[in-house]
Amino acid sequence: MASIAQDVPVAPTTDDRFFVRGAIIMAIIIVAGFSTQYLMGRSTFAAPPLVHAHAFIFMGWVAIYLTQNLLIGSGRVDIHRKLGWIAVGWIFPMVLLGCLVTLAMVRRGQVPFFFRPLQFLVFDPVLVFTFAGLTLAAVTQRHRTDWHRRLHFCAMALLLGPAFGRLLPMPLLQPWAWETIFVVSLIFPIVGILRDIRRSGRAHPAWRYGIAAMLASAVLTEAITYSPVGTSLYRVVTAGSPGASVDPLGFAPPPPMGGPVTGRS
Repeated sequence: MASIAQDVPVAPTTDDRFFVRGAIIMAIIIVAGFSTQYLMGRSTFAAPPLVHAHAFIFMGWVAIYLTQNLLIGSGRVDIHRKLGWIAVGWIFPMVLLGCLVTLAMVRRGQVPFFFRPLQFLVFDPVLVFTFAGLTLAAVTQRHRTDWHRRLHFCAMALLLGPAFGRLLPMPLLQPWAWETIFVVSLIFPIVGILRDIRRSGRAHPAWRYGIAAMLASAVLTEAITYSPVGTSLYRVVTAGSPGASVDPLGFAPPPPMGGPVTGRS
């Protein structure tokens, strides 16, 4: 819960424990994904300043989300509310930097080889805007803790894609690499639904809206990718850059053995 919450019980509840554990697992997955990539020599710190800024802001959000859940789990609602204002402002540089890094990679023609360049151009901004929408929706529901934390949980699940993309055998998943990591990210809200059903006999309606937003982002991504609109968008974005010579719906050859594969270095 990376925003402002009101009327949250001070004593930890079963819900608190579930969302704290979920936040910890998500943080571990993200750290594992990026650190493993570095340790295997597939990414380096020799990246442009824009990439470092992007990494700082997005990892900062992971820290905020985890901290907010831990604060609620320990009963520190007062600090949780204050930190929430910082979290709200944090969303905007996330959206900006997420889009700028995507544009830079596509223009350089350095999209990871297991993604279609046009699909990558579309799905990164769509996902980050969907994340922002779900997060802001969670903020509007801060007086309804049950809605607030579930919408945040779905938003955070969307951010797991890049981590899963570094942990899963992506070359083996081609040409369905992006679709696969999206489906894997859905596991988290599905687990939340199953838990609700086991505890109360029904799924909380917030899951329905959260998953609907996630699925809508996937449908929109596919619709734009394989449409004339997507092709035109790619041409406009890559005009005058190395990316213009790349087949927007093709796959690049794998990099040399041992070389970076993320396209961010």
